[in-house]
Amino acid sequence: MARGVFSCRGSVSRHQREDSRAWSADAAAGSTGGGDEAQGGHISAEARINERIRAPEVRLVGPKGEQIGIVSINDALKLAQEADLDLVEVAPTARPPVAKLMDYGKYKYESAVKARESRKNQTQTIVKEIKLRPKIDPHDYGTKKGHVERFLKAGDKVKVTIMFRGREQSRPELGFRLLQRLAGDVEELGFVESQPKQDGRNMIMVIGPHRKKSETKAHTAGQNQNRSVPSPRAAAAAAAPEPAASEPAADGAAVPGPA
Repeated sequence: MARGVFSCRGSVSRHQREDSRAWSADAAAGSTGGGDEAQGGHISAEARINERIRAPEVRLVGPKGEQIGIVSINDALKLAQEADLDLVEVAPTARPPVAKLMDYGKYKYESAVKARESRKNQTQTIVKEIKLRPKIDPHDYGTKKGHVERFLKAGDKVKVTIMFRGREQSRPELGFRLLQRLAGDVEELGFVESQPKQDGRNMIMVIGPHRKKSETKAHTAGQNQNRSVPSPRAAAAAAAPEPAASEPAADGAAVPGPA
């Protein structure tokens, strides 16, 4: 009995090993054939190319986007070889799958460059916040206004919050007038993007810059490039002392005449 139990356990372990091997093979095939997730003609990160395409026939698209039609996979591979291009499966979920003739290496390089440029040109919108009291001191108001102007010059939005306390809540017109005054003081740099509105004990207004952050950076870079830097030779000439002017001869001194 013990021997039978042992052999039964051994057979089960062998089946488990076979199942695990089959699962590993399927997982590896799925990882290399990730092009099944492509939709709408977009090339996925792991698209099938050339001999990796499993379909017996494909709807072939030429390198310039022309429709060639449904051809067998062997004929499509032959056309790709003759044109010195790759056969790329761009829509694997279609029936039959759509494949295109292209230089896949060049396509991946250009896609990476475009993605890098788009990330570089993206500007993150930052909203700064300034908090005021309805009865703020004139000196504090000037300081807060300076912060708002600095934020707007940098291309950021500003959220201005008026905080009411105690009996001040019964006089919201004080906060409204203060916000209107601030908007008028910085109207050359920004505009009121969100009108003042009451939010519990606070009154909020959003001021947006006239110029976007990307435009601000480009303008600043242009100003830095336009600044003229004197050359070392010009700087040396400017620093050199001017030659002394000839002084007139003193009274009684002999002045040499013509020979």
